[in-house]
Amino acid sequence: MIIVRSPLRITLGGGGTDLPSYYEKFGGFLISAAIDRYVYITLHRTFQPGYIIKYSSMEKTKQIDKIKHPIIRESLKLLRINDNYLEIASMADIPAGSGLGSSGSFTTALLKALHAYKRNLIHPKELAEQACYIEIVKLNGPIGKQDQYIAAYGGITVFEFTKKSVKAYPLNIEKEILYDLEDNLLLFFTGYTRSASGILKEQHHKSKANDKAMIENLHFIKELGIESKKALERGDLKKFGELMNIHWEHKKKRSGAMSNQKINDWYDLALKNGAFGGKLIGAGGGGFLMFYTNDHVRLRRAMTSAGLEEVRFRFDFEGTKVMSQS
Repeated sequence: MIIVRSPLRITLGGGGTDLPSYYEKFGGFLISAAIDRYVYITLHRTFQPGYIIKYSSMEKTKQIDKIKHPIIRESLKLLRINDNYLEIASMADIPAGSGLGSSGSFTTALLKALHAYKRNLIHPKELAEQACYIEIVKLNGPIGKQDQYIAAYGGITVFEFTKKSVKAYPLNIEKEILYDLEDNLLLFFTGYTRSASGILKEQHHKSKANDKAMIENLHFIKELGIESKKALERGDLKKFGELMNIHWEHKKKRSGAMSNQKINDWYDLALKNGAFGGKLIGAGGGGFLMFYTNDHVRLRRAMTSAGLEEVRFRFDFEGTKVMSQS
């Protein structure tokens, strides 16, 4: 039995500049943080031939090509797993479609488990690249590289994306500032999930077509990400919160599906109750609202009274890891 966990993530700046349609032309910049909410994969060798696959559905088949789950099918092919006496199951702390990068976490966890099964050691960079290859190249997903990379590396990490490489390094933040950031970032579940593909496809196609408004928007978001890095590293968390607010106002302009009246009302309520700024995590349309505040009690009371559920978290500094192997 092999058990692997992979962290979910929140974006602290530059979100959206990690899509190939943008960074291959202009370069992307992003700050991402892994959190202690996880996707888990268990892998177990069975006594009967065939693949047993358990996720939101259940599959049984004796051939890899007949596995319906695309990421599992392509991961088994990539690692050339020919042993068909396998049971693979997944579970998660947070539902898919919530904007916390669950697909990338799922893929890195699965690949890590398969590498452990083959007794392979794999560096986080290689793990992230394999996950990106499956999701972006093999499955043609309109997604970026943030989720796979932060899941593999963990921590609060700065990523610089170019056509030829990804540079990853830890945010240079003092320990006390890190603790304050961890305490003052609050996550609230909106109560509904969504598929990010529609919004991301719109951004992808507009970027590919050199749509002036989209490109300028992403240029501005990238600059905000750089400014957010500076604010965090000098310990100016109030400024960081205010930059989040500017980011959200520009993020909404990328797609009409990014927000809705209910989300806008919740956001305005948060600003009236102690939040310096915030945003919807992920591509938009649902999932989690994240806010920065110094007044936890007031903001929590206002948001929970409005029907939102808070999910408390800490940062994860381990990345995708094998929890148990026997």
